[in-house]
Amino acid sequence: MTQARADNMTQDTNVELMDRNLAMEVARVTEAAALAASRLVGRGDKMAADQVAVDAMRSALNTLHIQGRVVIGEGERDEAPMLYIGEEVGAGNGGPRIDIALDPLEGTDITAAGGPNALAVIALTDEGGFLNAPDVYMDKIAVGPSIDPNILDLDAPIADVLAQVAKEKGGSINELMVCILDRPRHEQLIADVRASGARINLIGDGDVSAIIATTDPDTGIDLYVGSGGAPEGVLAAAALQCIGGSMLGRLTFRNDDERARAERWGITDLNKIYTTDDLAKGDNVMFAATGVTDGSMLRGVRRYPGGAKTSTIVMRSKSGTVRRIEATHNLNRKNWLKSI
Repeated sequence: MTQARADNMTQDTNVELMDRNLAMEVARVTEAAALAASRLVGRGDKMAADQVAVDAMRSALNTLHIQGRVVIGEGERDEAPMLYIGEEVGAGNGGPRIDIALDPLEGTDITAAGGPNALAVIALTDEGGFLNAPDVYMDKIAVGPSIDPNILDLDAPIADVLAQVAKEKGGSINELMVCILDRPRHEQLIADVRASGARINLIGDGDVSAIIATTDPDTGIDLYVGSGGAPEGVLAAAALQCIGGSMLGRLTFRNDDERARAERWGITDLNKIYTTDDLAKGDNVMFAATGVTDGSMLRGVRRYPGGAKTSTIVMRSKSGTVRRIEATHNLNRKNWLKSI
């Protein structure tokens, strides 16, 4: 073996070890946000819950040995004082250049109400790996890894899509469960799904966890469909790159201001249909989420005097590894937890 080859193998090993370590470190980031938000579950103040989650996530991010750039965040700089799009985070010091998509509290309304499926979420990839999605709506359709992605169609009648999904699963349409956000804009979609004979799981918020649910047979969710936030679409795509499954997304615009916002972020084809690979590409995607409230994917934070327990999922697209971490936190010992 030549010295050059040996050096390359050592470098590759070091990079892999760094990736593994980073994948585990991001769990601390979502844990911090979830622990902070958990203090305000059911308190009726979604703005306060979101702010404490943002503060905690930013503090934790700045301990990571990365040169990070937020590409999906809390909004544009003039709208968000922290974790705004374009903000530089991480300890730097020669660490890898990383693009970050995040939602410190996915499900602010359900956290305020004490409802299910609130999460702290983050995804990382190589520079340029995430779509710079503006904060507009996105039409989405998603299925798990057992379904041929070629059957997905944002423009086909939903009954036709459901017939294809049922055929793929070897069953009938009336056995399918379709997850949809419970919004007035989905009235016709809901009516069409019901007319097809499929069952529906209506959710109040949290479409990242809903899209991920299509990948887990235990959730009973066969298809996710409907419009929700475009940034959440990127986060969901990052998870699908790691765990399997497919989605399509298309940005939708309510006015010229939203179209102008998309153009500012480099979106030139306003009607483009994005695949999973378009939204979160590459084999170096990492995804982590910690439950704030109990949900289909994760348990929420369980607090007790002086401590708390968290449930976190961490995924890597390179290895396909999915880790579930049950952590017990001593709130009196760790400096970064004392204010939480």
